Amino acid sequence: MPLPLILGGLAVITGAAGVVNGVKGASKMKDANDTMKRAETRHKSNIEKFENKNKLTCSKMDEVGTRELTILKSFQQFADVVERIQGRPEFRGYRKNDVELPKYDAEELKEVSVGAGVLLGGVTGAAVGTAGGFAAAGATTAAVMALGTASTGTAIASLSGVAATNATLAAIGGGSLAAGGGGMALGSTILGASTLGVGLLVGGVIFNIVGGSLSDKADDAWAQMLKAENEINEICGYLNELYTAASKFNNSLITVNACYQRHFEKLKRIVIGKGKILWNDFTEEEKIITENTALLVGLLFKMCKTKLVFKDEVTDSNIVNEYAINKTMQDAKTFLTDKGLYI
Repeated sequence: MPLPLILGGLAVITGAAGVVNGVKGASKMKDANDTMKRAETRHKSNIEKFENKNKLTCSKMDEVGTRELTILKSFQQFADVVERIQGRPEFRGYRKNDVELPKYDAEELKEVSVGAGVLLGGVTGAAVGTAGGFAAAGATTAAVMALGTASTGTAIASLSGVAATNATLAAIGGGSLAAGGGGMALGSTILGASTLGVGLLVGGVIFNIVGGSLSDKADDAWAQMLKAENEINEICGYLNELYTAASKFNNSLITVNACYQRHFEKLKRIVIGKGKILWNDFTEEEKIITENTALLVGLLFKMCKTKLVFKDEVTDSNIVNEYAINKTMQDAKTFLTDKGLYI
């Protein structure tokens, strides 16, 4: 057989093989590109879910933190009114039904009130999650710390635990999440455009090889997306748990504070409105109102000390402090019920 015909036959066979390889390669390229697009779409959806959960939780935590600081700041007014009463007894704490409340301490209340005022001033215009960070760490403790820090002229943002308030709420695994997410998104763009374009310029056999390589990379991108998704789901689970706990705690705080405000208004009418400043001139009812108001201050003081979040020393991860939160709320309910104040 003449050589040209043999070469021609080989060319036809080779060409046919190239076409087959090209078709296979094109199919692999399409599948890989589809996988990339699905991974990117799903990842964006996961990120959106995370951002929504984070925003909602930060907002609720900020609400709790701001309420706590406002309550603590108001204690200065209570102390000022009580200090007018002459011959008053020592307002003792409360210990009953496994509930223990601190006794009245004018100096301590004034200190925490000033510190809370400093923090409230710093919260205005601060980043989302700042006030929530105080609630997470215990607003009473943060207020006392702020007083000492403010007296030295140090910026509030440098307070230990304050500058990293967002880490308390949302950045659990955030570093690896950002790295994985960004890397995958960037990889999808490069593999879906540049590498794909190069593959189309090469012959059928190379095209098939590139298609297989892209399939591997698409699978890798999908795996990265799934890994990021697992992290996001874990964080969202934590945020859901924190939001639920913060909401319940916030409702309990609202209830106790409303009770305190009612009593404090009555106390002001007695001391300021009626001008009674001698304890012996108080009626039994007025004495009970005064003593219960002092106990309600102690209850709120203790509630605001509750850390909504704590760090697990073993896993080094943040955990919702459910036991302490539930115990605090139960103590508040028990006290109000025992004193006939619960509505």
